[in-house]
Amino acid sequence: MKYREFGKSGLKVSALGFGCMRFPTLGDDNKAIDEPEATRMLRHAIDSGVNYVDTAWPYHGGNSEPVVGKALQDGYREKVVLATKLPIYSVKTAEDFDGFLNQQLEKLQTDHIDIYMVHALNRQRWAFAKELGILDWLQKPKEDGRVGQIGFSFHDQYEVFEEIINDYDQWDFCQIQYNYMDINEQAGVKGLKLAVEKDLAVIIMEPLMGGKLADVPAPVDKIFKAADADRTPVDWALQWLWDQPEVAVILSGMSNMEQVEQNLVSAENSGIGTMTDAEKTVIDEARGVYKNLMPIHCTNCQYCLPCPSGVFIPRIFEHYNRGVAFDNFGTSRFRYGQMPAEEHATQCIECGQCEEACPQNLDIIEWLKVAEKVLGEEKAEYDPSIHPEH
Repeated sequence: MKYREFGKSGLKVSALGFGCMRFPTLGDDNKAIDEPEATRMLRHAIDSGVNYVDTAWPYHGGNSEPVVGKALQDGYREKVVLATKLPIYSVKTAEDFDGFLNQQLEKLQTDHIDIYMVHALNRQRWAFAKELGILDWLQKPKEDGRVGQIGFSFHDQYEVFEEIINDYDQWDFCQIQYNYMDINEQAGVKGLKLAVEKDLAVIIMEPLMGGKLADVPAPVDKIFKAADADRTPVDWALQWLWDQPEVAVILSGMSNMEQVEQNLVSAENSGIGTMTDAEKTVIDEARGVYKNLMPIHCTNCQYCLPCPSGVFIPRIFEHYNRGVAFDNFGTSRFRYGQMPAEEHATQCIECGQCEEACPQNLDIIEWLKVAEKVLGEEKAEYDPSIHPEH
């Protein structure tokens, strides 16, 4: 197993981290973890050198933390850097900060958590947390020994990421969604660079976009196979991340032993600066094919902004495009729903100012109607025939 520096902490963490949100289950009930198999997988990964284990309060309907706590008995707790998360979305009062942390210590059967983060921050949650006094609280569990390192995980736009980092100068790390398709989404590569400039360790989540970069469409698979017939899309995606010196650890939510074994091999072959220019070109080509699968040819130039009605046109188009390209509108609808209502397509008054400014000559008004129909309240099934050019 390869190991990396975890920011300025002095910790050495395995390149591969075990994400405990996709344990094998008994049937279709996500809460019913197959505990013997989950324990076998986790302990095998640790025996093979993985020393970073990540869980959270809501994973598997609240059952991930207790299962991890049991699996880390018999001496395994001492072998790992253990991470979990404050469920800020469930916090109601300032007393809940300590309340949740103390419950998590019990569930995990430990007296300290090495890596503790405020979970899934966005603009609204961060504002609420600050109102409750989280900035005054964050250092306390470090001082009393319940927590080793303090940080946050993030799901919003770069501007919010920058605000969170600048609001507190004692963050130890951050956890961001980042992969070869998300270089300009959420924190993106700008956030990655900013975090390192601030001496924060960077943990990568969703390296495969929830599995979408593992089960790639035929045109993308063709590109990878032409470059190396024996190499999987998963390995391409992971090696692209491990090549970057800013990455401390990549989390993988593994659901079966085969995935554990494959990821262990991939991690063993990882290294900073080891990806060739030719291999990086393959990744660029794959990204380009995905973009060509996106029906709205928006370049995010933002000439259409500001919209007089407040509609955030490029972001709406990005959510719709990704739903089409990855054949997954569930995520796109969720992201659209997280946008402020005043930025939704429903606010469009069809003034036409955006279309006059658009250098791509897009039928923006009609595309907004399509996006709202599929992403908004109607949640219609995707149908290419409803596109403006048809």
